[in-house]
Amino acid sequence: MKIELRLWICICLVVASLCSGPPGNERLVAGSLVPTSLCAKDEKVVFSCSLKRSMKTVSLCSSPKLTKESGYLLYRFGVPGKIELEFPDNRAESLKVFKYSHYFRAKVDYTEISFTRNGFTYSVFDDYNGEERPTVAEQGLTVTPENSKKEVKYLCRLKPRADYEDLPDVFENSAPED
Repeated sequence: MKIELRLWICICLVVASLCSGPPGNERLVAGSLVPTSLCAKDEKVVFSCSLKRSMKTVSLCSSPKLTKESGYLLYRFGVPGKIELEFPDNRAESLKVFKYSHYFRAKVDYTEISFTRNGFTYSVFDDYNGEERPTVAEQGLTVTPENSKKEVKYLCRLKPRADYEDLPDVFENSAPED
C-alpha cells in the first residue's frame, strides 16, 4: 500500500511539473510541442531525445528554413512546459554561437553540435563506430567545465529523432581531416 501511494504521489508531482514552467516558456506548453521533443510545432527538429535515468529531454530546434543567411538554431533542455535552459537568448545571433563537427568514413560517423555558455561547453553528439566490437552507437549530451577535461555524459534513452541535412550548408565543419 505504501509503495502504491508513493508511486501515485510521484506521478502527481511529475504531472504538476509538466504543466508549469518558468516565465518566458508559455509558448512551449505541451500541446504546442512536437511529440518527443522540446521543439515547437512550427520548428524543425534537428536533434531530440529523452535522457536515460532522467525525465529530461535535450532538443536542437531550428526555423523551418535554415541557411547561412537566415533562420535560427536553438538548444533546449528540460521537460515540456518547463524548459531549464534555452540557448541562445537572441535567435538572431544563433548561427554565430554554435559549432558543428561531422566526421564520416566507412563504418564510422560522428556528429557534434556544441556551444559554450557560462563557463561550460554543451555538446549534443550522435556517434556510430562499426569498427568497434561490439559496434558502438551512442547519442546524447556532454557538459564540460571550461577549465577541465572532466565531462558529464548523458545518454539518450532511445535512438534520437535527428535531421542534420541543413547543417553542412549553414556551419563550417570543424572536424579534423584524416
